[in-house]
This record gives sequence, structure tokens and C-alpha cells, in this order.
Amino acid sequence: MSLSTRAQHSAVEAPPGMPSRLDGELLEVSMGPQHPSTHGVFRMNVALEGEVVRRLKPVFGYLHRNHEKIGENTSYLGSMPYTDRLDYICSMSNNWGYALSVEKLAGIEVPERAEYLRVILAELTRLVNHASLLGFLLSDMGAWGTPLMYAFRERENILDLFESLSGSRMMCDYMRFGGCRCDLPPGWMERARKVVDGFPHFLDEFEQLITGNEILIARTQEVGKLSAELAISAGITGPGLRASGVNYDLRKVDGYGFYPRFKFRVPLGEHGDCYDRLMMRVLELRETLGILRQAMDDLPAGPIMNPKVKIRAFKPPVGEAYGRIEAPKGELGFYLISDGSGNPYRYRVRPPSLINLTVLEDMCLGHTVADVMVILGSIDIVMGEVDR
Repeated sequence: MSLSTRAQHSAVEAPPGMPSRLDGELLEVSMGPQHPSTHGVFRMNVALEGEVVRRLKPVFGYLHRNHEKIGENTSYLGSMPYTDRLDYICSMSNNWGYALSVEKLAGIEVPERAEYLRVILAELTRLVNHASLLGFLLSDMGAWGTPLMYAFRERENILDLFESLSGSRMMCDYMRFGGCRCDLPPGWMERARKVVDGFPHFLDEFEQLITGNEILIARTQEVGKLSAELAISAGITGPGLRASGVNYDLRKVDGYGFYPRFKFRVPLGEHGDCYDRLMMRVLELRETLGILRQAMDDLPAGPIMNPKVKIRAFKPPVGEAYGRIEAPKGELGFYLISDGSGNPYRYRVRPPSLINLTVLEDMCLGHTVADVMVILGSIDIVMGEVDR
């Protein structure tokens, strides 16, 4: 942490049991980007009264890679590998969101087998993301080592599946307009079933650790509360929105990718605090396992690509489209405008990490500086998606 100037006191309501103010001026502290808990190249300018947060300004942009402008100067297919590098934990989901947008733009149909494969890979990605969040959040609280490695053990099993299918563990570049790049290799589905069947054991033990740990409960309950009204007005989506009690899941709302064929419920929180956001991931993991079992059991035979799509000479008709999916962190959308050429005239990403980050100050005001890292961790952001 580096110390800077002092600022004048601004009154903010403190949470119950905490003094309304401490005598003295505010101290401005810059947290990050060198801090190990600040999720990469991200920092916060925090104004503290004692240890109580009175103002907080997120500072980012260190990872800006000109993604959207590059997308307007390369082919539609050429942008697919760039989507891997948005939320680099969830490349399969990123691929699907972009492919869905292009398919809406060009009116492309996707074979049934490819739709099932997309659901399977997206839900495996949700397992990766939520398990990682559980490990990272406990690390942010000071539980270094064991929880994160325990979660990463399960993550590695799924990344092995991605590597054997796509050739890469994280930058998969697997989806294509009208389907998928290649079919499953021999024995892949059997190994995937084994991973899915073994995941509940990890999840049961991790949930017991969460619900039975007094320190974790004290650090998360009534901390970083986000009201349903503020979440809606700020455009928050994903588990963070549902933790505040808002029943909104694009798999139900839009029904894309054959999700209406699968039975699953949408878990909801009651308080919108860090504990609810943490438990939301646990509950969603259980629903994801149910979706995976259904999709694996019903996976049909057939082609994985629409033969009418000419990928390398792809030129969609003039028009515009917005495609969106329920990515693990929330609504991931791509807005495309076509002028009939081989490149998008306009290429725009709606990243959930950036939108979900906008309420960080509201959630931190009145809490201690130690709570800031827990609240930030519960939002679940990836800086590659925030900055693009």
C-alpha cells in the first residue's frame, strides 16, 4: 500500500455495531496493483477514516488490448481466438457468445449435436469458474494454499478434457459459426462422465467447509450487501444479481442452445451479501451437474457443423445483431453490425465483469479495509474482460 494525500471527511452511514465516524481526517490509500489479492492489474483508491471505507474508486485499464477495434479490422473468424482472452478462465463460453451473435446476424442454423456439445462445454466451464471462485475467495480471506489447490485439482481435470478436445487447456478456439470445430475424440465422453460423477464429493466437502467455518461466516455475512433495486438499476447480472433475490437467468429467459430441454432450477439469495454470493456458486454448481448429466445422456449422433456455412469466405448480409449468453459471471453479449464485407463494421462486447464492478464502491462503504478484498473477491471479476 502507498500513502498519498489526506482528504476531508464525508459522512457515510456505518453498518450496525460500528461507530458512525472516527475523529480525524480521511487517509487516502492506493491498494494495488502490486497487492496479491487485487486480481491482476487492478487497484483501488480508498479513502479511510481509521479502517472504515468512506470512498472507493476502482482504477483499471492496464490490460486494455484494443479488442473491439481489432475485431473491426479482421475477419469474423479471425476474432474467435480473441474471445478466448476476454474471461480467460471461460474461453468456451466466450466462443459460444460470439458464435451465437454471428449466427443471429447471418441466420445460421446449428445442428442438434453441436448444440448439445455447446451446452456440455459451457456447463463444464461453469464448473471451472465457480470452483476457482470458491478457492480464490477463501485465499482473499487469508486461507492461503489449501482451498485454492483443492479447487484447482477439480479444475485441472476439466482442463484436461478441454485440451484433448480442442488442443488447448485455456485458449480453446473451439466454436465455429454453425457448429463446432471438431467432434469428440474416442473415450472423451466416458472421461467427462467420470469427472462429473466425482465432482459432488468435492462440492460436498467444500460446502461443509463454508457453512461450518465460524471465521468465514463472520467475514461474509452482512458484508457487502447489494440490494435488488441497486443491482437491477446498475445492470448487474449472473450470480451476483441472483444472490440479491432477482430471478433472472438467460438460460431460462432466452432459452438459447436447447436449455429449455433440460430441467434445472435457478437458486436465489435473500440478503445479497458476500455469503449469499459465495453460496450461490455452490448451489449453481449442483444445478450445472444436473444439466451435464441430462445433456450427456441425450447427446444425439449427427453432424457438428452446418455444411452450408463457408467459414473462410464468410460475409454475412447487411444488418445488426446482439447475441448474449448466461456466462459464469453474468450476461456476456456481442453486438455486431455488418456492412456486407468480410469484417464487422462495428464490434462491441458487453462484459459482465466490468458491469458487475461498477457497484464495488456502494458495497464497500461503511465497511473496514479488510472487508474490501472479500467484497471484491465475491464479485468474481477477470481483468481481461474488464479492460479488453
